[in-house]
Amino acid sequence: MLLIKKLLKYYLSMIAIFFIGRTLLFIIYFDNFKDNNPEYWLTFLYGLRMDTISASIFLIIPTLLLTLSPKIFAKFVNIILKYYFLLLLSILIYIENATFPFIAQYDVRPNYLFVEYLEYPKEVFSMIIADYKLAISISFSMIALFIYLYLKNYQEGVLKVFELLYLKRIALFIPIALLVFIGIRSSFAHRPANNSDAMYSSNRMLNEITKNSIYSIGSAIYVNKKHGSKKLVAQYGKMEISKALQRVRKRLAIENSSDELPFTREEKTSFKTSDSKNLVIFIQESMGYQFVEAVGGEAGITPHLNRLSQEGILFKNLYSNGTRSIRGLAGSVAGNFSIPGKGVLKRNKSQSDFFTISSLLEPFGYQTLFLYGGESRFDNMKGWFRGNGFDKIIDEPHFKNPIFKGTWGACDEDLANKANETFKNLYAKNQKFAAVMFSTSNHAPFDFPDKKIELVQGVDKKSVKNAIKYADYAIGKFIDDARKEPYYKDTIFVILADHNVRVYGDDMVPISMFQIPGLILGDSVKPLVYEKITTQPDVLATALDLIGLDLTYPIMGKSVFNDEKKELSLMQFHTSYALRVKDTIAIIRPNKKALTFKYLDKHLVQIKSDIELEKDALAFIVSLDYIYNEKLYR
Repeated sequence: MLLIKKLLKYYLSMIAIFFIGRTLLFIIYFDNFKDNNPEYWLTFLYGLRMDTISASIFLIIPTLLLTLSPKIFAKFVNIILKYYFLLLLSILIYIENATFPFIAQYDVRPNYLFVEYLEYPKEVFSMIIADYKLAISISFSMIALFIYLYLKNYQEGVLKVFELLYLKRIALFIPIALLVFIGIRSSFAHRPANNSDAMYSSNRMLNEITKNSIYSIGSAIYVNKKHGSKKLVAQYGKMEISKALQRVRKRLAIENSSDELPFTREEKTSFKTSDSKNLVIFIQESMGYQFVEAVGGEAGITPHLNRLSQEGILFKNLYSNGTRSIRGLAGSVAGNFSIPGKGVLKRNKSQSDFFTISSLLEPFGYQTLFLYGGESRFDNMKGWFRGNGFDKIIDEPHFKNPIFKGTWGACDEDLANKANETFKNLYAKNQKFAAVMFSTSNHAPFDFPDKKIELVQGVDKKSVKNAIKYADYAIGKFIDDARKEPYYKDTIFVILADHNVRVYGDDMVPISMFQIPGLILGDSVKPLVYEKITTQPDVLATALDLIGLDLTYPIMGKSVFNDEKKELSLMQFHTSYALRVKDTIAIIRPNKKALTFKYLDKHLVQIKSDIELEKDALAFIVSLDYIYNEKLYR
């Protein structure tokens, strides 16, 4: 039948695009799984299932038009489908091309991130144009060639289909629609197939290759926009909230039996003083441990951090909340772990009355500030900080005649100079302050001023290593300049990263790539190398301990000077969570059985399930979602 042949032709065209993309990914990343996954060829079988789901969804409109439209609309339907498939196949070609740099950057297929940042076109497109000129050229050249060949060879299109009697076409609707439905569902089980069915292997990259990019994007958007957090959490499992909160409190050693404010408790300072310290938290964009010699990274990239690490509290085993700045900011400023779905900086219920250091320290007379060299509206930082009590936002418009302005705003040296001047003036007025600084220079396309650092040999000037070396230069300058000012002796300085520069690896969750540097400095801070596992909330709790106040807060971490502090971290990797207690790790994923691993030589080795640890991992997810939705993180 001509009608069926036409639909089959469209189906095979889409499958061919998906197959070519998957095959190239398979070749490029073959070394990642060839030795420990003998069934790697199944990626094409499971992948065909994912591709069929996507192709079948796109066949709904053609099926309806070709079977149910009267002949009088033949020419109209022909035009509609001509440009429908021109646009659709062009988009698929683009997304398959975009998959390669996206995986290179994020180590996963395109997901919600692929479209989320489109609300910031200036920064995003500047970065794309600067970093991906070749990829963009190849992609649009392929699309242009496809459009040319498509239009050249498109003749009568679907007009001959309408020569079939209308009643026969209507009769074909039910069997064809049934086939399309089966293709979309791709399962005869109780639930339809979804992305979890692509995760057949213990090798994460092989699972990513098996997925389908357009389906992953669509699924992520659908879940985030339509289902809400309750549906998100339900994918991980169910647990009574009272039991979940009890488990989390036990893991974190938080003594609080109240479900009204589940994690809020009083923490006595270990450094009681009549005159509390100021607090400055300098958060570094994308600074991974592997670039910092002091915490086990490469030598020669961060000489200033290495020098300063001998003068304060160095966190040698510190792990970030997640892989996004908004996760790191929440962990470092509010002391909470990553909630499922969007981060709290961008979610409605956390735009006010959400705990931060501002709400904590304001009653003690502190003025709170957020300083950022770029446009603070990015990632809704300005709205979140302002809505949660920060008194002043100093961002790009406040930097007059900057030393250097790049894609993301004023450089880190400008930020350091602005901060030092601001803190000096506040101190002169006897005004206590707590400030959060957020750097910009170590972010693609890695813009920074010339003649400030000796470039790292063997890499391009505009590379992550040189950007980090420049960020390190700005850190050193900021601390050295601060030491010349009176406010230094009365201030605690925190330097830590929001997340690693790029979280990648073959493990289900690449634990080692969550490791970041962290350091606390101050005139009264005694040098210490802290070797045990810590989190961003732990660093925040430690810094607050050092300012010398007894405080009541819900921070999900403990000061390293508190004997009850646990060796624990919770890491979010896209939709997966890893709860680490010492070297045992429970990983929980949507619609999949939880698994337990040992962390040996910076890799995961699966072991017999630790049921209690796996339940605790679920408890964290359930509790984090609950305290957000009920606005109990106060």
